[in-house]
Amino acid sequence: LLDAVNRLLPSPEEVENLAVDLDQGERVVILSSNPDEPLVALAFKLDVTRYGQLTYIRIYQGSIGKGDEIINVRDRKRIKVGRLVRMHADEMEDITRAEAGDIVALFGVECFSGDTFMDGRLNYSMTPIFIPEPVISLSISPKDNNARTRVAKALKRFIKEDPTFRFHVDRESGETIISGMGELHLEIYAERMRREFGAEADTGTPQVSYREAISRRAEFDYIHKKQTGGKGQFGRVAGFMEPSEDGVYDFV
Repeated sequence: LLDAVNRLLPSPEEVENLAVDLDQGERVVILSSNPDEPLVALAFKLDVTRYGQLTYIRIYQGSIGKGDEIINVRDRKRIKVGRLVRMHADEMEDITRAEAGDIVALFGVECFSGDTFMDGRLNYSMTPIFIPEPVISLSISPKDNNARTRVAKALKRFIKEDPTFRFHVDRESGETIISGMGELHLEIYAERMRREFGAEADTGTPQVSYREAISRRAEFDYIHKKQTGGKGQFGRVAGFMEPSEDGVYDFV
């Protein structure tokens, strides 16, 4: 199969890899696979190991070496490359330098999937990755207070790894809602939460907040009295409320 891929599929050098020049109003530029050009690399996968966060990057232009200083375009943080490895299944090969076209991994780099790295000679960012909107949501609640902190830690980790996974707290119901690309997608993260973080949590259908509108005209006349000595004070309000026409929303 790999021989057929090598023989029949087009070379990566034939594909135009695009970035945007942030100093030129996000003008689209074509990247070169020349390792002598300024570095442009993309973090496309994050993995948590017993050694810490492992960040997979693809180098589109230039090169990166152990001890180099690179910049995360998103937050402009400078990062010194410590351990640089090439992955062979679950085995790691320590290397000192990687060039355009290589897929390698870095240790100890705090970032998100989709972040662009450069060496400072250019101010480029890779073109944004299309991230589809979630298609399903579930509520998730820790089984006890001990699991609450672990669930929060797991959710923060998962959104860094996977941009299609999202969570928020519903302002009306107070529920924590997780959203993703399908029921299986969310079940996998719920299982990872239990296996990797020891966080036991229940998932279910999110609560729906119902709102009721008035159905007929209603009049009101109210007097509020406040007795503080002497004659006292009072306030009166009178009026009516009635439903508006269907499809009409007039905010007063």
